[in-house]
Amino acid sequence: MNEVIVINVEEHGHGERLDSFISDEIERLSRQYIQTLIKEGHVLVNGNNGRASLRLKEHDSIRVEVPEMQEILVEACDIPLDVVYEDSELLVINKPKGLVVHPAPGNWDQTLVNALLFHVKDLSGINGKLRPGIVHRLDKDTSGLIVVAKNDASHRGLAEQIKDHSFNREYIALVHGVIQENLGMIDAPIGRSKKDRKKMAVEPNGKQALSQYSVVKRYRNYSLVNIKLLTGRTHQIRVHFAYIKHPVLGDSTYGSGRNPFGLESQFLHARLLGFIHPLTGSYMEFSCDMPSELQAIINKLDLSD
Repeated sequence: MNEVIVINVEEHGHGERLDSFISDEIERLSRQYIQTLIKEGHVLVNGNNGRASLRLKEHDSIRVEVPEMQEILVEACDIPLDVVYEDSELLVINKPKGLVVHPAPGNWDQTLVNALLFHVKDLSGINGKLRPGIVHRLDKDTSGLIVVAKNDASHRGLAEQIKDHSFNREYIALVHGVIQENLGMIDAPIGRSKKDRKKMAVEPNGKQALSQYSVVKRYRNYSLVNIKLLTGRTHQIRVHFAYIKHPVLGDSTYGSGRNPFGLESQFLHARLLGFIHPLTGSYMEFSCDMPSELQAIINKLDLSD
């Protein structure tokens, strides 16, 4: 059965291209696939066939029909998992840097999903065959905690908390420069970059994005910060800190990638998760230490300062 998704354009979508707007709204669909749907007549704007380059207006109504996908066999792979917590409804995993969360063209195995299929009997099916159990994501090169749902009811309960911003997510990052304020809030909308469509950026017509931070320690040329996400936009932390001229150390996409420590990716770790258990109603909170390679950098800075 085909899936039908209706999206009403709000102020942040005014002036956006149809294809890029849909890819931001339905992140599980690639922009290339969305363009195919548009060409094949599966996307209507105010009841009329759309075109990829159509500039949207506030209050436009978009109807996206996603044809039932042919079954893709995602194989279970015996990849070790660091399980922090597990019960009948969910599990919390400490994801290592370098592990992709779900399969996609060019990487159908060696992902977190492949590992879950090997180690876990039941997973929620809300996000389809390619993302079973996946409630939220971490970038490939971001380490740390991620929660996985074992059934659809728990998935909905967790997803609702993310939607209403009651899901607690905290990260630790080492950023370039010395941040003067002890506490701060970055309130800057994020959308697809108009200069480089492969990147996100602070854009006036983007979606609201809020990052609350506190400085843990200042060094000569860096600041160690704890960041609490109040929204969950793609690459939010990396975009926000680049925007305030304090890019994350090692981030070659939104910063220079410059660092004297030989770090091959960004210094960003999901250190804490807190949420209401979807079955028991009790608040649960989990934390994990930084990976050894990140802690080694902090140790060097502590010695040099």
